[in-house]
Amino acid sequence: MAVIDLLHLIDRLEEQIGEARRLPIGTGSVVDRRRLLDLVDQLRAAVPAEVREAQQILERKELVLAQADEEVALRLARADEEVERRVSETEVVRAASVRSEQIAAQAQGEGERIVEEARQEAEVKRAEGVRLAAEQMDEADRYALEMLRKLEQQLEAFTASVRAGIESLTRKPEEGPPAAWGETREGTG
Repeated sequence: MAVIDLLHLIDRLEEQIGEARRLPIGTGSVVDRRRLLDLVDQLRAAVPAEVREAQQILERKELVLAQADEEVALRLARADEEVERRVSETEVVRAASVRSEQIAAQAQGEGERIVEEARQEAEVKRAEGVRLAAEQMDEADRYALEMLRKLEQQLEAFTASVRAGIESLTRKPEEGPPAAWGETREGTG
């Protein structure tokens, strides 16, 4: 749906250019800057949600990393509590030490796994957003190029018509009227 919005806005941009007042000299035109800037703002707003989502995912990555750090800290705190409790029981001091190391290693591994998954997910979403944005920009560029080529053809046809009119008006009287005029006069006269 965003591609349709972008194409519609590009059509409106083309209309603005087509409605521009032509300067009396040269090929320049006068356009309403405010209206063009408004269209540019609308084009920005029509950027696909995937691109914005990729940015949000990158921002959420920081939150996920902070949550993972909190979870690791909580598990480490629990492990410390477990160690302290077991240390107080002299006969299980060695077992508590081993268990606390296991819990700490497990918590560390779990935290690293969560962080890595969050990084991978963020990278996948970012890459997808970049790919979609590039595809849509390529499509918009192709459409704009096609419209510009059509406009160029129309301008060339218009220029040829103007040249023919100029040549017709600057033709000397001794050259006489075009053959079609003479035939018309002979046929009616």
